[in-house]
Amino acid sequence: MPRPRRVLVLNERDLRHPKAGGAETHVYEIMGRLVARGFEVTHLASSFPGAAREERVEGVRVRRLGGLARYYPAAVLACARATRRGECDVVVECLNKVPFFSPLYSAAPVLALCHHLFGETAFRQVAWPIAAAVFGFERLVPPLYRHQRFLAISESSRADLVRRGVRAERVAVSFCGIRRPAPGPPKPLRERPCRVSYVGRLEPYKRVDVLLRAAARLTGRFPGLSLVLIGRGSDRPRLEMLAKELGLEPRTSFTGFVSDAERDELLAESRACVCPSEKEGWGLTVIEANAVGTPVVASDAPGLRDSVRAGETGFLAPPGDVAAFASGIGALLQADDGAERMAAAALAWSERFDWDRAADEMALELDAACQSR
Repeated sequence: MPRPRRVLVLNERDLRHPKAGGAETHVYEIMGRLVARGFEVTHLASSFPGAAREERVEGVRVRRLGGLARYYPAAVLACARATRRGECDVVVECLNKVPFFSPLYSAAPVLALCHHLFGETAFRQVAWPIAAAVFGFERLVPPLYRHQRFLAISESSRADLVRRGVRAERVAVSFCGIRRPAPGPPKPLRERPCRVSYVGRLEPYKRVDVLLRAAARLTGRFPGLSLVLIGRGSDRPRLEMLAKELGLEPRTSFTGFVSDAERDELLAESRACVCPSEKEGWGLTVIEANAVGTPVVASDAPGLRDSVRAGETGFLAPPGDVAAFASGIGALLQADDGAERMAAAALAWSERFDWDRAADEMALELDAACQSR
């Protein structure tokens, strides 16, 4: 096993940030395990109201450098100083929001951890001037990181990097793990309520509106249909209004943030989980649903087509295709023998994903990055 390293992480949000999502879960599940093995990990993160300037989170030293206007310049300066002073062995830059371009100023080797690049989906998430800037910055990744190693979390993310011009031999893939739910066999679908769930950020590019429009087509066939939307985000007011316009308001529950145990309980009482996002680095929530025997209907989009085994653990639908989503959801709500086979296959598929294995692979890539200098 590679020797412990001193690691500096660049990622805008830490695990306690109100807008933390799957990328932050991934980072802390792995880095927390590496800390337990003797690694020293420091995360340069942005601040949020009520946050301490510095604290330990899952064993990781978190230094919060200010709000977004100050954060990125401060992170560049702090990284440059720390690496030039020899305070870390390797920098892990998370590519999931705005690139830090750390190879330009880091005196230590950089491992680029690619959850996903936004590409054109940035224009659905933020105002066009910001989206245009993100789109332009991402085009600089292949030339500016050409001497660095990459670790992608799915084959789709790897293929995207290679398509953009990153050399294939520099990109390794390491799948996410999951925290296993409480032990016990999941209920058969037919014994569950006629419920559909969504788990994730409520943001425009997640396309939760597609789920609502698909559900509206199914209420005639399934009078007892209910929807549970688990998560928080800027798109919630619009989605609440849409649910009302579609006549789904009495059937729809917006839970906000819930604990892992509450999430697992809600998913275990659902016949289907729906992931209509236009793009993901991976589909962590897909595997979390599968772990309680819940099959998934998801967009046939990067990341999600890696985590859903089409026709086996769930269905893939063209992004934004309401009719196709309604068809897949309806097939699972029927809870017939075919749906039950999917539920069993989903549970078996989930057992392949483990955070300890992901931490092992990260340690190997950190060592390789250090030795590449």
